[in-house]
Amino acid sequence: MGSDQLTRAEIETGRKLFAGDWQFVAAAGSPASLPFMKGVEIAFAGRSNVGKSSLINALTGRKNLARISRTPGRTQELIFFSGGDNLNVVDMPGYGYAAAAKSKVAAWTELIHAFLRGRSNLARVYVLVDARHGLKPTDAPALDALSQAAVSHQVVLTKCDEVKPADLAGRIVAVEAGLAKRPAAFPTVLATSSHDGAGVPELRAAIARLLTERKS
Repeated sequence: MGSDQLTRAEIETGRKLFAGDWQFVAAAGSPASLPFMKGVEIAFAGRSNVGKSSLINALTGRKNLARISRTPGRTQELIFFSGGDNLNVVDMPGYGYAAAAKSKVAAWTELIHAFLRGRSNLARVYVLVDARHGLKPTDAPALDALSQAAVSHQVVLTKCDEVKPADLAGRIVAVEAGLAKRPAAFPTVLATSSHDGAGVPELRAAIARLLTERKS
């Protein structure tokens, strides 16, 4: 990763950051029900069934912290979790599920925009993208919303164990090229697999580095 190469010390700091007793805090289905801001928040966004819940469970070392559903679009609220160490994780509703009612999609959109505009403690949104498919047109509105809200965001590839190494390298290059047209997006793409744990320690470390930079 060039200048972004993580050290062993940073990997260990990331492990400790997520080693706490993670617990469900709140579920917000409307802007009015968003919980009081406390500590630092990072959020995970992505298309329905991209693996947000699986990645959150892998990061926290808890198999059932975030609900995993085989039904696209089931998560219709912002789900807040806390690790008790000044860090809060937010599972955002999946997008791109065409079968959802337009009124429901509109409500999700309003909720997400209110969340992005109103959380001064939101350090970064990680946009999850399926490594098998790369960026899709359905990702564009979410990336646009993040840019418009001036929220720091970074793409994380999921399900990398299902892609051959050579193909994965090419996919990373392609995604980073697509993000180059978006100056608000973090230029480096992280690759992960919740299935075999690949990239999870590095993502933890990157989050720990982000929190350290935020304090300085």
